[in-house]
Amino acid sequence: MTYKTLLYEVRNGIAVLTLNRPEQRNALSIELREELVELILKIRGDKEVKAVILTGAGGTFCAGGDLGDMKKYNSNTPTDNRQVLRDLHAWLPEFVNLEKPVIAAVDGAAFGAGFNMALAADFVLCTPRAKFCQVFARIGLVPDFGGLYLLPRIVGLQKAKELMYSARVVGAEEAKELGIVYAIHPPEKLMDAALELAGRFCHAPTEVLGIIKNLLNQSFHTDQRMMGELEAFGSMAARTVPYHREAVQRFLSKQPPLYDWDRMEKEGK
Repeated sequence: MTYKTLLYEVRNGIAVLTLNRPEQRNALSIELREELVELILKIRGDKEVKAVILTGAGGTFCAGGDLGDMKKYNSNTPTDNRQVLRDLHAWLPEFVNLEKPVIAAVDGAAFGAGFNMALAADFVLCTPRAKFCQVFARIGLVPDFGGLYLLPRIVGLQKAKELMYSARVVGAEEAKELGIVYAIHPPEKLMDAALELAGRFCHAPTEVLGIIKNLLNQSFHTDQRMMGELEAFGSMAARTVPYHREAVQRFLSKQPPLYDWDRMEKEGK
């Protein structure tokens, strides 16, 4: 299927999703958001996809919401606008909890909703020219696209307040120091690095990583006792996955594991 605002392909089990409105710096129009909903649900159900890369076309990740589309809200009542945003954001929990590793490859601007979409990934790779900004206060808006939930969990509450109150630009190095960015790569090597990182997960137990991701996402607002219960259910579910049985058999027969992160890192895989 073709999309008007997205590019999508699957390379050897790695889904590459590209925001494709370069003339608008990949701003999130209503149409783009609607296509994202459809595509994320498609990826969720595709068992051939082992990892996902999210990036932007034309040297920009995403400049945030499309201000042209925002004008359409002016004739609506506040409650109508609230419902529009709720509908547009309904896919976010699906993306944040997508039970596959997600890598954001950020070049250029990741502003507003674009910043927050990157935060929804498991790993953010960027170039030295990447810039992150919670720009909402500059135009008198409240942060959306999951930022109020995601940012404090990564940088802490006080730093999240500072970034949102000030709406200042954060460069690549500072973003790495804050834990927003996992690694920085030259622009010409960004996608190769993202594909290499994603490729490691092609050897991983996808279902089990999905369970781990889902449980970790619950850990900030769940008490220790409930997390223990969830761990027990997750562990029992993992034991039924064929990957686990094969891994145990390989261990007992002294064969190398299928999934060895340290070895893959040394080999550049």
